[in-house]
Amino acid sequence: MSDFKQLSRSVKGLTVLVTGAASGMGHATARVFAADGANVAVTDINAEATQAVAGGIAASGGSARAWTLDVADRDNIIAVVDDVAAHFGGLDIVVNNAGISVRVAIDDAGYEDAWARGLAVMLTAHPRIIRAALPYLRQSKSPRIVNIASTEALGATALHSPYSAAKAGVVGLTRSLAVELGRNGITVNCICPGPITTGMTARIADEHKAIYARRRTALGRYGDPEEVAHMTLSLCLPAASFLTGAVIPVDGGLMARNA
Repeated sequence: MSDFKQLSRSVKGLTVLVTGAASGMGHATARVFAADGANVAVTDINAEATQAVAGGIAASGGSARAWTLDVADRDNIIAVVDDVAAHFGGLDIVVNNAGISVRVAIDDAGYEDAWARGLAVMLTAHPRIIRAALPYLRQSKSPRIVNIASTEALGATALHSPYSAAKAGVVGLTRSLAVELGRNGITVNCICPGPITTGMTARIADEHKAIYARRRTALGRYGDPEEVAHMTLSLCLPAASFLTGAVIPVDGGLMARNA
């Protein structure tokens, strides 16, 4: 009988880069990692909000720094990833969270632009960030990649085809890279959030949210960003070293419910 292995359940001292970290699930993810002792690279296109998040973490005793990042800009990605690694002395975890809301009909005059922007931000950015981070992840003792997709990748809504296509692509990318990067000990997993209370869902009336949640989710409510963030943290623990290629809905039971 082999000896019991003590596996770490803390990311203390590890460095994580979170995209779209100025609000919503990205903000919650940055704070959850910082609370567990990680060095957090807070990145977002909104410079002022990014600085505010990093400042709030630092004021609470956490380790964080802000970088302005447009994930649709390849040169910006390379520069930021390299600077993060230089500042913190390495990079162990990448959380590809940045996203935008795209709602457009297939025959709308603006569809082509919506499609291009949606895929640039929510799909093409992911492999670009991963490619930039790979030299550092390969040097890490606990390298992790978590891609944030959506339940829209598993069951779609009308007028969201660019969004759904991008998120479905993230699922495929996750599985393929899990197989490809496994030889390097790099785990690649994907979270598919369901209805979450964020800026993207703020425009929906509370009464409509309540009706939808009661009808569609097993738990009968919208989720909080922190509930997604804690799943992200769990996938990045050193102890999660044999979990890769997983696609995990964090949706209150939405995808499990038939009626």
